[in-house]
Amino acid sequence: MEPPAHPGDGPVELEFTVENLESALYQLYFDPDMEHKTFAQKWLNRAQASARAWQFCWALLGPDKLPEVQFFGATTLHINILHHWSSLPTDQHESLRMQLLAHILRFSSGPKMVLTRLCVALAAMALNLIPQVWSQPVADMVRAFQPQEPECEGGSGAAQDPQLHCLALLELLTVLPEEFQSSRLAQPRRSQLREALAGEWGVVCSMLRQLLQSQDSSIQVKEKVLRCLSSWVGVDVPLGESHELVQDCFGALSKPELFDTAVETIVTAVSQPDCQRYTEALVNLVPLVLGLHDQLKKAVQDNDMETSHGICRIAVAMGETHSRVLLEQVEHWQEFLALVNMILFCTAVPGHYPVNETTSSLTLTFWYTLQDDILSFEEEKQAVYLQVYRPVYFQLVDVLLYKSHYPPEGDYSSWSSDDKEQFRIYRVDISDTLMYVYEMLGAELLSNLYDRLGRQLMDPQLSAVWQDTEALLFGFQSIAETIDVNYSDVIPGLIGLIPRINISNVMLADTVMYTIGSLAEWLADHPVMLAGILPMVLEGLMKAELSVSSVSTLKRICRECKYDLGSYAHDILGVSQDALAKEVHKSSQCMWLMQALGFLLSALPEDQVLVRLHSLISPHIQQLDTLTTEEPNPTNKQSIVHILGMLSSLFTTLDVTRQADTFEGASSQTAAPSQCTQNPVVVVLQQVFPLIQTLLSRWLEDSEVVEAVCTVFDKSVRTLLQDFGPVVAQLSGMLGQIYSSCPQASTLDLARQIIHIFAGEEQHISDIQSLTEVLTSSTLAMFQRGPRDHPDIAESFMHLHAQILKRKPNLYAPDRVDLKALFHSGVISLKFPETPTVKAASLFFAELLPRWKDVPLLAEVLQADGKLLTETVLQAVGGGAPRSLTEHFSEVLLGLNRHCPALLSQWLGETLQTPGFPSAQVSTEQKHTFSQQLLREQTNKRRVKEIVKEFSLLCRGLQGSGY
Repeated sequence: MEPPAHPGDGPVELEFTVENLESALYQLYFDPDMEHKTFAQKWLNRAQASARAWQFCWALLGPDKLPEVQFFGATTLHINILHHWSSLPTDQHESLRMQLLAHILRFSSGPKMVLTRLCVALAAMALNLIPQVWSQPVADMVRAFQPQEPECEGGSGAAQDPQLHCLALLELLTVLPEEFQSSRLAQPRRSQLREALAGEWGVVCSMLRQLLQSQDSSIQVKEKVLRCLSSWVGVDVPLGESHELVQDCFGALSKPELFDTAVETIVTAVSQPDCQRYTEALVNLVPLVLGLHDQLKKAVQDNDMETSHGICRIAVAMGETHSRVLLEQVEHWQEFLALVNMILFCTAVPGHYPVNETTSSLTLTFWYTLQDDILSFEEEKQAVYLQVYRPVYFQLVDVLLYKSHYPPEGDYSSWSSDDKEQFRIYRVDISDTLMYVYEMLGAELLSNLYDRLGRQLMDPQLSAVWQDTEALLFGFQSIAETIDVNYSDVIPGLIGLIPRINISNVMLADTVMYTIGSLAEWLADHPVMLAGILPMVLEGLMKAELSVSSVSTLKRICRECKYDLGSYAHDILGVSQDALAKEVHKSSQCMWLMQALGFLLSALPEDQVLVRLHSLISPHIQQLDTLTTEEPNPTNKQSIVHILGMLSSLFTTLDVTRQADTFEGASSQTAAPSQCTQNPVVVVLQQVFPLIQTLLSRWLEDSEVVEAVCTVFDKSVRTLLQDFGPVVAQLSGMLGQIYSSCPQASTLDLARQIIHIFAGEEQHISDIQSLTEVLTSSTLAMFQRGPRDHPDIAESFMHLHAQILKRKPNLYAPDRVDLKALFHSGVISLKFPETPTVKAASLFFAELLPRWKDVPLLAEVLQADGKLLTETVLQAVGGGAPRSLTEHFSEVLLGLNRHCPALLSQWLGETLQTPGFPSAQVSTEQKHTFSQQLLREQTNKRRVKEIVKEFSLLCRGLQGSGY
């Protein structure tokens, strides 16, 4: 066969003839050239939208055409009915309907894709005509497909037999509500159509029941019946009228070929919240669900996961959607209790999730729902329900703890990483459920867990099964993590039991650590119990496999109990230093460990802090010194950044000045250090300063190392605040030097922090002024060269000057800071595509505009260049910047209007009179309206945002387009 001509070739547009259409479709489906395919696709789209489409679609549906051609014909029909319905004269509606019905009958033997598309087209047509023109489409469709009574029965016969017609009718009835659901309709029309379709449900329902009950209906027909019911449920057909059909669906669950579809249909049907209006129908469905219990037990016994999963979905859908309604049917309480127990059976299904069961996780939200419903009743009713359901919830706790068991270690090690992750998430869900159930069961639940753990640990045979111990601790931890257990009388006993646990198994040891961590606040109130617990945590600290749990637990203890750890400080520091020296932990856990030690050191007597601090960091400083002398390479860099990160983490929490904030009754050794004593962190920083300067001289151009150095000082200044003062002069000098050699954003961020804290202190003002001038002149030089490659520096520079304007605008000495260049750098930053940079520049102008009259030089700059700022903002709003940034530009316009309205009025007039500015899409009148609206608003930020947003949409031609 010759490849057909390219429909896009030639200067003249090809006519929409059947031959050309077939040629284009051939290219679309079979031509390997992507360019040809694209041309064909575009041309075919134009063909579908043309006036000739109503005619040529029928020719393409001819019996001699390729399925792809027929499919295009059917799709064209559907598109025209959807989008060009008004172009078809009303006197042709009847003929179109008859043609469509005839073609659906003809294509009932296939191809399936063409049949479905024709059915969708007829459904779309029906939705256009219901109810005024076509009052009973469903009854008419059924009549058209059932000329004789037996037509929709039976499954024997050749092509065009009654079974195929029956399947075609079911396809049509299935897509009708689906087409309604997917159509974009105005609410009144949607309600009208929903009502009309619901009025036809009786005809559909009786036919579906007849087909589902008939011995002659094939499996294919019954499956289609189930799908059809699912589809109609979506248009809220009342359960009161369809519950018998839903009951019939339960019969299909015994046929393996229909099982999955029947499950979907039943779940869809009973999950409609509207069903709650039909209490009797719901109550009648419960015995049918209970009737599946034997099939469920057999499936579990035979390890048939698909069947158990399906039946569980039905039980949960019934219980979860309607628990309150079913609880209220007091005369049927035993049936509902049986349903609850059936769901409990599903929760308890044997096997380990997710490897050899996937059912239990489906049930967890049911237990939340049932508990919420029980606790929502008034007290008297609630007491009755609690009497019945508290025992069930105690059983549930046993089940959940059993389901949280790890498998034998040999099995677990063979699991894939994905299975392990799913099991971890499953245990988190169980943990959340246990925490929630505590609301219902209260202190009795903790006592129950404690008694079981005690029996477990006292009996050597029982304690040999580590999973049982782990599960009980996991239960405790789940509850203690989020609920205040400080008043529970079982916690002292639990703390006493924990040291008896053999933590040779990693999973058990992990849970022991997390359980201790969850009790850190309780330990702070009962410090005498620390002696029995801390040795376990320190033992765990030396094991790499317990890294995350042991370090996070130590951190929690050091944070909560720091004022009671004086006598343990030697051991904690010793073991921690040993773990760090032996590189037991990965980098992130080393950071947590340093934070823990920061808390610990903060609470020690002042004469001990510096000694302990030196002892802790000396090995790392020595290593840093050695690394500094070596030739820079990637391995060195990683080690340097790691050591600097550990110092940052330590200085984040090491704060001896806050000892005075401790609770009443703290020992005298925790009193705040005297004012004359220098802060230990400051002493250390001053001692390592020369080393850091040497380090920077060798790594000056590496942004990661510079950032790590800046972070050490940034964390220190944030923690120490005014106590950081003695370092300000040295640090300011160093920052100026490194920045003028190699500008980096982290340097500006640290400078901003120093200005924030010390700009108001006379003794530091000259150092800060010198630093500001160096940073500003170096950055402005970069802006002159072109800052586009450094959005991070532009962003940090804008934040720095916003901070100066806020805290100390008189840092702008008349002869030492080029305010005009600074203003221009702000305007340039507003043009960056990066959102953080634009936000920072907007903040800079928001701080600058209120102060323009107070700083004489600023007034000159604004009067000279305010028009440029206005023009830049309008250009961005008018389409020069992403729409997501419009909000930030509106804040600049609000600032201009609030602080210099007369000037803004003049600048708006001058800039907006330029033809085509800021966009050719807006008229002179629209620009004038925008100007007037904006100038009226000097305080209402929300209204200014609306005005600017509306103008931005106008400029982009998007107003009224759904954006």
